[in-house]
Amino acid sequence: MSAGDHDRLFRNGSQHRYQRGEALFKEGTVPALIFLVVSGKIKKYKVDQNGKEQIIYVANKGELIGYHAILSAERYPDSAAAMEASEVFFIPSADFLFTIANCPNFAQRLLKALSHEFTVLANSISVMGQRNAPERLAIALIVLREKYKDEYAGDQHISMTVSRADLAHFAGIAEENVIRLLKEFKEEGILSTDGRKIKIIDIKLLVKRANYK
Repeated sequence: MSAGDHDRLFRNGSQHRYQRGEALFKEGTVPALIFLVVSGKIKKYKVDQNGKEQIIYVANKGELIGYHAILSAERYPDSAAAMEASEVFFIPSADFLFTIANCPNFAQRLLKALSHEFTVLANSISVMGQRNAPERLAIALIVLREKYKDEYAGDQHISMTVSRADLAHFAGIAEENVIRLLKEFKEEGILSTDGRKIKIIDIKLLVKRANYK
């Protein structure tokens, strides 16, 4: 992306702070903005007819969210909220669409991001649907560990700040099961906990618990 394209994309935007749990957008609403994660973690989720939340993707620093609806000219197909204190840059949809039309490199990067999200979602549906509760939680922890890895360069003991409720919504299991299983994982030397902070101590044991092949 050239300096001119970069300026065009960001010059009319604005940066905003979100506290944990604050919503960026809700499923079914009309899109007007693209959201760039500057810091923190943003969860994308669906809510079923019984009000149960299912986290389908966690966006990291540098990732764009909300653009699927803009590209398809439809309403937001899911909701998004901060998993932790986060900073997000708002990009007007007109500037976003102009950049796509006039910057092939940006369009290619966006296509790559779309493919990545689709792959993550497809793998999650395939893997999670065939796993029991301990395996689901282990897989969710492995995925989240990857999201936090860049913040711990050179340190294998990666910590994640995530609520038990979000873990339950990500793994697709009951919150009480998450609490019980975290205690088991802790006793097995896989992780340690300090409030909402979870530190992965032995990734090999965690992968073994996930029964991931």
